[in-house]
Amino acid sequence: MAQTIDAHQHFWIFDPVRDSWIDEPMKAIRKDFLPKNLKPVLADNGIDGCVVVQSDQSQVENLFQLTNAMQHDFVKGVVGWVDLRARNIEDQLAHYRFYPKMKGFRHVLQGEKDRALMLKRSFTNGISKLENYGFTYDILIFPDQLKYAKKLAAAFPHQKFVIDHMAKPYIKDGRIDDWKKDMQAIARLPNVYCKISGMITEADWKKYKPADFTPYIDVVVEAFGMKRLMFGSDWPVCLVAGSYKKMKAIVDAYFNTFSEREKAAFYGGNAIKFYGLL
Repeated sequence: MAQTIDAHQHFWIFDPVRDSWIDEPMKAIRKDFLPKNLKPVLADNGIDGCVVVQSDQSQVENLFQLTNAMQHDFVKGVVGWVDLRARNIEDQLAHYRFYPKMKGFRHVLQGEKDRALMLKRSFTNGISKLENYGFTYDILIFPDQLKYAKKLAAAFPHQKFVIDHMAKPYIKDGRIDDWKKDMQAIARLPNVYCKISGMITEADWKKYKPADFTPYIDVVVEAFGMKRLMFGSDWPVCLVAGSYKKMKAIVDAYFNTFSEREKAAFYGGNAIKFYGLL
């Protein structure tokens, strides 16, 4: 039986200074979230394993997440952080190659004042080194940055990229046209995957209904196809807008009529292939 994988979740020991992005409306997640908290949730939802993604941009974060992964078999991979602009980027990548569960890296591009930072020569120099060490790259952006992400991914056709959270479309406002056009454009690049994750936090947290998400899922399913999409929960961030079970139920209902092969790919196979999970 195929393994099921949550391709996007987080662990942290809450720090009010470091984690200041968790503002008052998100106070439900102002606490620690660790493997012991996630394991029963995954079991309750029929998920075998997960990929933990960085939430702090530091080397300390990498060690924390790698330790979690090494101590818990169900944590199959880590997406960490390195300063891609660093002069010693190759030394850093060579170091992390010795950790089998370090699968790739991410930068919080959505929060950068320079919306096109990813196209700066110093940044692309780092991206150019990832393939040599077998690392993937998670693209965390808002819709206004999709056009830059397309240029980045097109410049490195052999590098594996995945768009986190469908690039956070404006579900709450019902805006779709520009995002749809840009997602269709980047999906034409065969080296780019997409995570169907983080949707409920982009909707009206108190009033959303399953139908609100259908047009957006339609776009990525049609654009990427079922071989380049992954399921991700964005736990525990998803808890500000509901529960893991409620979030997954929306996705499950959408894909209910898809073939078993397509569902096996979406709920695990594609993540295993993309990240090279053990």
